[in-house]
Amino acid sequence: MPSPVPTAVSAPGKVLLAGGYLVLDSDYAGLVFGLSARISIVAREIRTSPGVQLSEIVVDSPQFQNAQWRYGYHLAPEDGGIKVTQLHSGANTDNNPFVEVTLSYALSYIANTASRRASQSFSPAQFTILADNDYYSQPHSMTGNEKNPTRFAKFPTTLKGANKTGLGSSAALVTSLTASLLTHYLPESDFDIATDAGKLKLHNLAQAAHCAAQGKVGSGFDVAAAVYGSCRYQRFSPDILKSIPEAGAPGFAPALAKLIDETKWDTEIVKDGVSVPPGTALRMCDVDCGSQTVSMVKKVLQWRESNPAESKKLWDDLQERNVKLGTILSENRLDEVKGAVADIRELIRAMGSQSGVPIEPESQTSLLDALTDVEGVYNGVVPGAGGFDAVVLVMKDDEATEKRVKDFVANWSKEKGGQVRLLGVKGEMEGVRKESIKEYDGWVS
Repeated sequence: MPSPVPTAVSAPGKVLLAGGYLVLDSDYAGLVFGLSARISIVAREIRTSPGVQLSEIVVDSPQFQNAQWRYGYHLAPEDGGIKVTQLHSGANTDNNPFVEVTLSYALSYIANTASRRASQSFSPAQFTILADNDYYSQPHSMTGNEKNPTRFAKFPTTLKGANKTGLGSSAALVTSLTASLLTHYLPESDFDIATDAGKLKLHNLAQAAHCAAQGKVGSGFDVAAAVYGSCRYQRFSPDILKSIPEAGAPGFAPALAKLIDETKWDTEIVKDGVSVPPGTALRMCDVDCGSQTVSMVKKVLQWRESNPAESKKLWDDLQERNVKLGTILSENRLDEVKGAVADIRELIRAMGSQSGVPIEPESQTSLLDALTDVEGVYNGVVPGAGGFDAVVLVMKDDEATEKRVKDFVANWSKEKGGQVRLLGVKGEMEGVRKESIKEYDGWVS
């Protein structure tokens, strides 16, 4: 039976502090931190009049214009699982592949569980997506909170037209929506996100759905952070997902169930020893100028293939420096942070130079070097795949340092003609979790 009362879950965004590009190879690890910016999903039944049957699932994102998606579903033949079809909702409604694929995967898995096999139908339900403000650039507000004091801003655009800040919104969305569907439609004995078994099930299902929605098998560090929070991450073998047919195709449902419940995933996710020193925080600066991550990754991998010996030495040295930084942070050796980050940035720039990819572009180098001179800032990096759209800082977690950094980026933006702002988001340890429905008063009825 679905939950008769509304339920809410949330999953965090991510920042890959160390291990950009290396995390694509299972021989190397990434140091990934969860973020306080979360994507929440509120699930509730759609009540119908007596005698009226409705086979519909509604997903909406009320912070954006024209952001409601209505889906019908049916049982596909030959064990194809649950096939989801978007119902016509008006000419202005874009499709949302991350929502649609997640529904197909989660509902197919749920329908195949022992407690659900007798009934392949789902009671009508509505799932409301609410994203913390820092997932999207807000150029009208330099600090992101004067104009939008509430946790969830209303944006004057469609979801497709919003500028993302690169915090991992798609992974957080797929993870939280998957968790919400499992929580809403399954009894707690079959799924509980507070348990290790529940998190493992969620991780496997969200990774599979996210890769299918993207149309490629990514490294998965963003989904791992959404489920587990801050961790040291080594990726799974891409071959694990090769045996899965497309959703709705013959054999999809049993193949998916086997993948989630029986297959041994060779990923390594370690939370022990991943932390930042007390009194410090990871803070993000949004640089309002996005990068084409896919083409950057492609070029770096081409360089690696063409220069195997040279690239292996660089990656091995970089891995050593990344591990050293993780140890320094977890052991509270603050006086060593600046030098350890500088050593990593040196090799990141070398990789960028050799591959012809702006991983740490000159404009970002200038910004980071200047920020490191601000009192209370230890150092910073261009996170993940690099580029022009963000920097992450290791800095003191106090109001005085925050004010100095905000003042600095405001002046920098005026002088350089760009748009740099300190986001409110901070690194945090916790992954997916249940939330109180009261958090969302005014957004859901």
